[in-house]
Amino acid sequence: MADEFLELDEPVDRRVVVAEQADVGERIDRFLASRLPDLSRARIQALMRQGAVSAAGRTLEDPSAKINAGEIFVDVPPPEPAEPVGQDIPLEVVFEDEQLIVIDKPAGLVVHPAAGHADGTLVNALIAHCGKSLSGVGGVARPGIVHRLDKDTSGLMVVAKTDAAHKSLSAQFADHGRTGPLVRAYLALAWSPPDRPRGTIDAPLGRSVKNREKIAIRQDGREAITHWEMLERYPEAGAGLIECRLETGRTHQIRVHLASIGSPLLGDAVYGAGHRTKASRLSDAARAALEALNRQALHAATLGFAHPVTGETLMFESEPPADLAGLIEALGT
Repeated sequence: MADEFLELDEPVDRRVVVAEQADVGERIDRFLASRLPDLSRARIQALMRQGAVSAAGRTLEDPSAKINAGEIFVDVPPPEPAEPVGQDIPLEVVFEDEQLIVIDKPAGLVVHPAAGHADGTLVNALIAHCGKSLSGVGGVARPGIVHRLDKDTSGLMVVAKTDAAHKSLSAQFADHGRTGPLVRAYLALAWSPPDRPRGTIDAPLGRSVKNREKIAIRQDGREAITHWEMLERYPEAGAGLIECRLETGRTHQIRVHLASIGSPLLGDAVYGAGHRTKASRLSDAARAALEALNRQALHAATLGFAHPVTGETLMFESEPPADLAGLIEALGT
């Protein structure tokens, strides 16, 4: 999918160290430091004080205690990210008040700092735009962020500016609109569109076991439901414009779901690589527009939710940006 409700608890790195009979009686912190060379003794002591070291179902908190034979588990959390700083990056603000801000994210803009993108992100832009009102809301690394879009997906996002707004919006996204007014609709250009006018894809998603960078349909994955409706067909190009409404919000959900029914997104190099040759069927204008797009043809066009304070239903619409609009026009001519 393009958009995902953020679960801010990152998985820990669980280490398992086996103490042999010959190790019995040694200090726990010294023993673990010798077996885990990437962790200093001071780091291990800190982890023990945090309750991250255990054995036989018991938490080991005293670094000077002597060990017994058996397995010792050390849960190492991911390193604390550096606090992002504000950067003067232009934002297209659709709506803003004291509680929240809705922006129309351009393609190419990463939402929050991560490996390979330490700065130049939407978060950096928001910090500069909102100032101290955003500080600490929802965590240091992703202040105010309650959902996200892929780097190369354009469209609407809402960001919380207060703790109360963050709590309310997070609950709405976690509920996926089942009991409230949350609406998320995307425009997608897909190859080999389905013959039916509309449908639902209900297929659980999880990390691919073959490629951890990709998402795949997995029976042990998390529930993922996408409702789609055909808006326009381009028979000569073998493509179509589809509106996708999310009932759940998983990473790469729309991209994987449409690919799973044989209709991957135009321009999707990850999930639509097998359809690249279809570009040869396009007119010269459409082929040039697709090359100029240089990303998956996906846009978050509609976003609706309840205002976290007033309860008023807010609904926003975003027209496709110039690159996607140009491709839609070229396919239709």
